[in-house]
Amino acid sequence: MNHSELAIFALNASRPFGEAVSGHLRVPLEPHEERDYEDGEHKVRPLVSVRGKDVFVIQSMYQDSQQSVHDKLCRCLFFIGALKDASAGRVTAVIPYLCYGRKDRKVKPRDPVTTRYVASLFEAVGLNHVITLDVHNLAAFQNAWRTGTDQLEAKGLFADYFARLTRRKQVVVVSPDAGGMKRAEGFRRALRRLHHTPVHSALMEKYRNDHIVGGESLAGDVAGKFAIIIDDIISTGTTIVRAAEACHKNGAAAVYAAASHGLFSSQANETLSNPALEKVVVTNTVPPFQLSSNLVREKLVVLDAASLVAEAINRMHYDKSIVELLAA
Repeated sequence: MNHSELAIFALNASRPFGEAVSGHLRVPLEPHEERDYEDGEHKVRPLVSVRGKDVFVIQSMYQDSQQSVHDKLCRCLFFIGALKDASAGRVTAVIPYLCYGRKDRKVKPRDPVTTRYVASLFEAVGLNHVITLDVHNLAAFQNAWRTGTDQLEAKGLFADYFARLTRRKQVVVVSPDAGGMKRAEGFRRALRRLHHTPVHSALMEKYRNDHIVGGESLAGDVAGKFAIIIDDIISTGTTIVRAAEACHKNGAAAVYAAASHGLFSSQANETLSNPALEKVVVTNTVPPFQLSSNLVREKLVVLDAASLVAEAINRMHYDKSIVELLAA
């Protein structure tokens, strides 16, 4: 058992999520200072002693109106460095949404593998461990990091929600592309366990030519069924809507979309208004501040991932297994 004292910090940009985690754990957030300078530089430091403590730093890395992705990344790196310099016993970065997860391989000559470079930055400041939620490519994430890694999964949150919503109905889980098949299958199994009836699967064709996404074929029977399209990220919404239209065209009774991270670029306001989509379900790793469309907001359901993160922190601090949180 880890007998060192637990200390939890949430940087300002992720304070609401951090407070929710703190509430679940019944452990108060520790105070810190973030100071901005007129030239755009900043500093961040803990305001309490962290010597020998088991420290968790919460920071989700998405762009908002106040800070860019790079601002949040740098603040987190500098804060972790300050904690290590202050003799923290162990430092774990809790990053509900991890930036640059989609740039995990070379797809063109001389392409950067930015996922690996980000991991190297955290290693350079002495990070011991990272906890995140539903990365884009788990194998690439695990191979990029030389620190300890834990990826949490939102499939249990989605399964609980959709099991209640679709009780006694025929359900099919749809992967919007071949790369998401493993994620979709994990969710299908979790839903089947709660649903107590068969849960079917389907796959949407997807190919990319430069920046143009195509593919209209749908493999699997969705006719008369409630279709749930599952993905890790919704940004513009184009991939989700393309799959939703295909499901609708093939006779689905209703079409829902679920994704762990709702980045929602400005284009999503128009795209997700498509009548083929009944509901859009995401977690609160990224607040849906970019959605200004009332129509889309009426469709939107935000599930709380803070309880899942809190349980992971608790298990890690007391040297208990996190594997049980991932059980399908």
